[in-house]
Amino acid sequence: MHKLAYHFPLIFSCIVSNTLAQISLKAGLRDVGYIDFNVFRLIDTCFRLSKNLYVLFGFICYVLSLVLWVVCLSRLEVSYAYPLTSLGYVATAFMGFMLFQENLSLVRLFGIAIIMAGVYVVSRS
Repeated sequence: MHKLAYHFPLIFSCIVSNTLAQISLKAGLRDVGYIDFNVFRLIDTCFRLSKNLYVLFGFICYVLSLVLWVVCLSRLEVSYAYPLTSLGYVATAFMGFMLFQENLSLVRLFGIAIIMAGVYVVSRS
């Protein structure tokens, strides 16, 4: 059995949890608003972030992603596994387009096609 087929559920779970983290954080920050690094507003900013459910869910997804990634690295070469996570860029770009009406220009689509071709090449190595 090919290495990717055997470990696909684990790698896919890493990608999905990381994509969910990105999308959830973006949704939460749309509610929270602009964040600056003003020391005098740090406590207020932390409070606003901590009470936003999207941000909290994003943090939870990041922790889950990290745990899954550690398991992944215990089973696969990092030079093989890490390039596969770039599929998260593809998923995040499309989710951003669908949920937040973010720009998905021809140049970005071309970049996504290059990423997908690279993932294919790495998965076959």
